[in-house]
Amino acid sequence: MPTVELIMPKMGESIMEATILKWLKKEGDAIATDESVLEIATDKVDSEVPAPQGGVLSKILFAEGEVVPVGKAIALINTGGADEAPIVAAPAKEEKVTAAASATAVSKVAESIQVAEGNKNGDSGRFYSPLVLNIARSEQISMAELERIPGTGKDNRVTKGDMMAYLENRKAPASQEVPLNLPTGKAEEPVQQVQKAQPVAETPVAKPSISVSGNVEIVEMDRMRKLIAQHMVMSKHTSPHVTSFVEADVTNMVMWREKVKDTVLKRDGEKITFTPIFVEAVVRALKDFPLVNSSLDGERIIIRKDLNIGMATALPSGNLIVPVIKAADQFNLIGLTKQVNDLANRARNNKLKPEDTQGGTFTISNVGTFGNVMGTPIINQPQVAILATGVIKKKPVVIETPTGDTIGIRHMMFLSLSYDHRIVDGALGGSFLRRIADYLEQFDINRVV
Repeated sequence: MPTVELIMPKMGESIMEATILKWLKKEGDAIATDESVLEIATDKVDSEVPAPQGGVLSKILFAEGEVVPVGKAIALINTGGADEAPIVAAPAKEEKVTAAASATAVSKVAESIQVAEGNKNGDSGRFYSPLVLNIARSEQISMAELERIPGTGKDNRVTKGDMMAYLENRKAPASQEVPLNLPTGKAEEPVQQVQKAQPVAETPVAKPSISVSGNVEIVEMDRMRKLIAQHMVMSKHTSPHVTSFVEADVTNMVMWREKVKDTVLKRDGEKITFTPIFVEAVVRALKDFPLVNSSLDGERIIIRKDLNIGMATALPSGNLIVPVIKAADQFNLIGLTKQVNDLANRARNNKLKPEDTQGGTFTISNVGTFGNVMGTPIINQPQVAILATGVIKKKPVVIETPTGDTIGIRHMMFLSLSYDHRIVDGALGGSFLRRIADYLEQFDINRVV
């Protein structure tokens, strides 16, 4: 076959599309096998796409900045020479990929939200997912109003992010339009019952107008900052956040690390920080309170058996990324140290793979790195809790001894836990946080590495 298609690769289990950042080659350029042809970006990581075969880049099918579904041809490579006519892939292949992608996305929602199949398309023929329709129904958005919402998904489809952005800017529901009331067949009664139990949504407050005159500088958000902003707003819209705090005496932990850090560096070539110790304590506490290691799917609680710990990492650009330590309970402290250092280094050098940021079940954010005493972190959806570890400071504290109380200088730190109050109540959240602090306070100063 003289021409092969360069396909948008699948960059991870939950990723269905990617944005073309930059074409590294132009039409007519010669390409070697496995040579990078373009740079793409997902909501997880940036990556380069290599050529499956050598030849000549005969046609570019999508421009820079366009969003392309996974599995779709993005370019044609002529493997038989520059004069060969390119052969475009059969439409059936594209339809197969599109159908599979749509079925995967819809099936995940359909398990928890039962919506009739007959009203997923509006008068314009635009497809609406069950999740979008459910949001429209709960927010009293009519079909006519829904049709006017600009979509950023494939074929201009409205995504959950589009709905959240629209609702944030929406001053009030249209008064002259009939709210969206889709027939739901057998599922109609349960949906109505749920709606009756929910309070009426408050009218979103209009954004204040901002003057751009005078002594100002306007900086356009980069792609990653836009994604972070959308994710944070979505998390606040999704989960009722509650934050609990504890103060822990981590003197033994600090003294142990000071004692062994040179040995670990010389023997293993690794710099041991406090982060792997925090990860170890979190893993132990999650085993004690497995409900915190869960997600909420509609009215179903999904308790994760894998303990995959995300570690929020600041990038040189000022942005944030969360690489994940998979199966963190399978590593000892030195193994966790190697995992932490490897992921942190690759994150800062933009060398993470898509799978490095996927599958997290709990997240740790070390705000103490910046000298902060404590923080109130935002939950990394679809998780239900996130831990913030504050700076470790020496303080005079009261120490209880068998012979009476005394005052001593101890290494103290605050831990804060933000959690989803739909699943995690104050008793569970507070007990889980206290258990982490207990494990840190009880650290064995004579522990052998």
